Amino acid sequence: MSERALVTTARRIVVKVGSSSLTTASGGIDPARVSDLVDVLAAVRGRGAEVVLVSSGAIAAGLAPLRLRKRPRGLAAQQAAASVGQGLLVHRYTEELARHGLTAGQVLLTLDDVTRRSHYRNAHQTFTKLLELGVIPIVNENDTVATTEIRFGDNDRLAALVAHLVHADLLVLLSDVDGLYDGPPSRPGTQLVPDVRGEADLTGVTLGSVGAAGVGTGGMATKVEAASIATGSGIPVVLTSADRAAAAIAGEQVGTLFHATGKRRPTRLLWLRHATDGKGALVLDHGAVRAVVERRASLLAAGITGVRGDFTAGDPVDLQDPDGVVVGRGLVNFDAAEIPSLQGRSSKELKRELGAGYEREVIHRDDLVIL
Repeated sequence: MSERALVTTARRIVVKVGSSSLTTASGGIDPARVSDLVDVLAAVRGRGAEVVLVSSGAIAAGLAPLRLRKRPRGLAAQQAAASVGQGLLVHRYTEELARHGLTAGQVLLTLDDVTRRSHYRNAHQTFTKLLELGVIPIVNENDTVATTEIRFGDNDRLAALVAHLVHADLLVLLSDVDGLYDGPPSRPGTQLVPDVRGEADLTGVTLGSVGAAGVGTGGMATKVEAASIATGSGIPVVLTSADRAAAAIAGEQVGTLFHATGKRRPTRLLWLRHATDGKGALVLDHGAVRAVVERRASLLAAGITGVRGDFTAGDPVDLQDPDGVVVGRGLVNFDAAEIPSLQGRSSKELKRELGAGYEREVIHRDDLVIL
């Protein structure tokens, strides 16, 4: 069976398209590009597969109506552009999908929706119901109400997390470049990398940055990172240009295929690894590092030598070795203020002096990922 057969047999596909693939150089929506993309999505639905679209372009689409010549740097101006552009973008998708008898559903996500477990469950239920009803969800970050800099790590990472969230069989990343090259595509002698089966295939590959048009936020490095998130969770990824989307989804040898390298992980571990930052850190002795990293054991108070930062029970915290290198991240069971009185002491001792509530692990192995 052809390696690309996994593309044509995928029953649930997440497609991500970047701003530069949807808009004109001046920043407005290009109707022809949107129409072509929707034709591809309709073809996927026509063969019986479900599709979720993660679409950038809200801020870019808002530039022309606001008479802005380029993407603004200020957060307030970005939010204003997103507010204007998101409606225009979804309206265009709605009209184009209607040509095929299909219905669009807007889903705007914030970082909380993939970092807080209760939000994550709600988002999963929403997607499930939309797909049951035959709707094509159009997903974007909720830029308008974001309270931090508008970068989810960009929509490439968002797409990878959505692919896991909806239990997708395939993630398709569409860009203005037709695949991963081993250097700048404009440089003579640069070659397309057709398959990536692991980190070794990326050795010597030079990854670019934001395109010259200045309407997007992510370069090739973010796409490779997104592919790593998805493939590490058992989801293969095809990376190609928007104008080759139809060929890619038809299983033709275009773009770059990132092969799955891992298996599907519990949702909480995926967001813990890829969608959170440590609120503080616990410093471990060498024995605790070996236990956590090599034996995948829980972290006990006896192996902790220091605490950094201010966090509360339930927060994600980084685990550092004696040299300060981060080796893992986990959900801590105690507040930062409690740790100094616990560190270096055995569970039995803590139980005897402080009560049974202090005998438990500082971080349980089920709430811990190795980085």
